[in-house]
Amino acid sequence: MEKRNENKLEEPRGNITLENRKRLTLTGVEEVISFDDEKILLNTKLGFLTIKGSELKMNKLDVQNGDVIIIGNISSIVYSSKEVKKEKENIISKLFK
Repeated sequence: MEKRNENKLEEPRGNITLENRKRLTLTGVEEVISFDDEKILLNTKLGFLTIKGSELKMNKLDVQNGDVIIIGNISSIVYSSKEVKKEKENIISKLFK
């Protein structure tokens, strides 16, 4: 029997832990794109992540390890794929040419 796991590429990993809608712990974060006290946009290994709420603050930011802790009143967490984002940019750039 062959071992097929040897050539298998490691899949990107990222974890989200939400505690009482007040504390959000993330792993797999590659970049903080923008943030204010109502919206935070992150680029993660699994796609773009938008966090919305009020009184949002980054309690911990370790981009080298990909760890972020956000505190505040968290109302939504939404992933969007990188491919969708690129397609939207291409359509917009075509409209303005």
